[in-house]
Amino acid sequence: MNKFLRIFILSVFCLSCSSDLDFDQVNGLKLKPVVVANLVTFDIQANQFVVGGVEQPFSGDLMDFDVFKQTFLDQNLNRADFFFEINNTINRGFRINLTLLDANNTPLYSIPFDVPAYTVGQTPVTKTEIFQNAKLDLLKNTSKIAFVINLLPGPALSESSLGSLKLRSSATLYFVVE
Repeated sequence: MNKFLRIFILSVFCLSCSSDLDFDQVNGLKLKPVVVANLVTFDIQANQFVVGGVEQPFSGDLMDFDVFKQTFLDQNLNRADFFFEINNTINRGFRINLTLLDANNTPLYSIPFDVPAYTVGQTPVTKTEIFQNAKLDLLKNTSKIAFVINLLPGPALSESSLGSLKLRSSATLYFVVE
């Protein structure tokens, strides 16, 4: 009896059911992944706006930004949200312009920020810039990003001035892959 039971159980495990698989279903597959990534950060101390004892009215930087040369991003990116947070603890206001440039340094799009002088209890300046449709095409043609920081009128800064201007940013990328 024990031998019969073993053969029966083994037979049950050897039997299986199957059906025809339809691999054509993958043709209708549409994936919509979302990716969040850090974009740009900086932390500028107040005394960095003073060079040789002279206050510098503006500062800037130019960075290569060739992310969209990758075919996957260029073909499948449907939307991009850029989030910025600027925290100013310097007793001066600032005007910051982030400009997207093409390979020939031609400006494509500008994102301005007005940052007030520091006051106690002040919350960071935040901004979200959404790129879709024609704006997304401009973003995809971007090869460089220029940052220009202008000091607004106020109390003079010196090499012993305290505080900092901090920027944090991230990008949320929305894809449609078919």
